Amino acid sequence: MKKLIAAVLLGACALAASAEAGDYPSAPVRIVVPFQAGGLTDILARAIAQHAGQHLGQQFVVENKAGASGNIGADFVAKSRPDGYTLLMGSIGTNAVNAHLFSRMPYDTLKDFAPIGLVASGTLMLVAHPSVPAADMKSLLAYAHAHPGKLTYASGGAGASQHLAGELLKTMAKVDIVHVPYKGVVQGVTDVVAGQVDLTFDLATVEPHIRAGKLRPIAVANGKRSAAFPEVPTIAEAGVPGYEASAWYGLFAPAGTPPAVIAKLNAEVVRALNDPALRQRLATLGAEPAGSSPGELARFVRAEYDKWGRVVREAGIRLD
Repeated sequence: MKKLIAAVLLGACALAASAEAGDYPSAPVRIVVPFQAGGLTDILARAIAQHAGQHLGQQFVVENKAGASGNIGADFVAKSRPDGYTLLMGSIGTNAVNAHLFSRMPYDTLKDFAPIGLVASGTLMLVAHPSVPAADMKSLLAYAHAHPGKLTYASGGAGASQHLAGELLKTMAKVDIVHVPYKGVVQGVTDVVAGQVDLTFDLATVEPHIRAGKLRPIAVANGKRSAAFPEVPTIAEAGVPGYEASAWYGLFAPAGTPPAVIAKLNAEVVRALNDPALRQRLATLGAEPAGSSPGELARFVRAEYDKWGRVVREAGIRLD
């Protein structure tokens, strides 16, 4: 009798999950961006929201919950009801790195989220204010070695991809440059353009300033050159062999979200990333559309978690 009751209950749960997925979404869906508006995380979330909303017939709303290197917004999603109506546009920081930077995390990076799909990888370009006396990577490294602690670099917050790129450069090139964290990458870029900070790593937010001559491209942090600026070498090519750092962004739901709902959302991410107009827009921002299955994203996150954990430990980075 107990086995029969258990079987009935399991069947009822399966039918409920199927019905929920079939009706999903029957109300507006919220995509939380754990950073300020204007950065690539925000741009990607709004693009996915627009496409999913148009196809599924429900409003997908983007909500920015910035703070604590993305932990505030990520924790909000981790503790939300696992029904597919509150999602996270996560990043390398929130879903792979922060766990190594903070001794106390409000959520478990690997256990509290259900991966939906990898959305994009972003180009990180090292750029300098024109007042910095360096036109390329070789001269920049020479200046940094001759003036330890003088050069500063901005990031979108402690643990953000720009911070990691800078710390990796410090370790591999043996230079002393000073990290200046901001509450968002846009604020950091604004101060670099104003000459209050010397350097930063990004492309989505700095591209128009490069075109306008307000920032000088030095080198690309990724493993390959940017299609937007093919003449700019990678940092590995320009003097730091083996160097590679990039940003990435993925869509996540709270752990326990029904698999059928995850599959439906994954299909929308893939559909959006196959749109030629969106792909072209991302290319101009230095972002490469990705797309993956939930399982592929789970394995990717685990690999990134392990990789950057080693970098953080070797660099001795702690944020608390």
